[in-house]
Amino acid sequence: MLATFKTHPEAAALVEKLIAGKFPAGAIAIVGSDLRSVERVRGKINYARMAIAGATTGAWVGLAYALLFGANPDPANLNSSINQIYSGLGSSIVIGAGIGMLANVIRYSLAKNKRTFIAQSTLVAAKYQVQVPSSLFEQAKLIEAQQIITE
Repeated sequence: MLATFKTHPEAAALVEKLIAGKFPAGAIAIVGSDLRSVERVRGKINYARMAIAGATTGAWVGLAYALLFGANPDPANLNSSINQIYSGLGSSIVIGAGIGMLANVIRYSLAKNKRTFIAQSTLVAAKYQVQVPSSLFEQAKLIEAQQIITE
């Protein structure tokens, strides 16, 4: 172990210093210990939010479907073909949005363990250790002790 820090950015700063001092990057590890899970609440879930999310996803699926399977232009009558392409594109997006909205609302209403909030889970460590192989420890200590002058 080369050094211990309370935050990841402090450990990353030492790694940056080692790499700037020409230390082999593949020989460095940042190891977090005493992990805990932190769940941050990001918002509230309701049927309207689920419907909007489903409509958005469905619209993208409809657009992809229209682009893959919907464009069959007739070279003889180009103006009519362009109108048909736009019409097919628009209807595919609207139909996809409707199906996505319906599917998402049904899925949410059938969920047994319904949560009323959106959360993001992250793992946070109590301390971070910068580790290098014992054969390179002295080289890393020398680089750590140097003052790097930036121009």
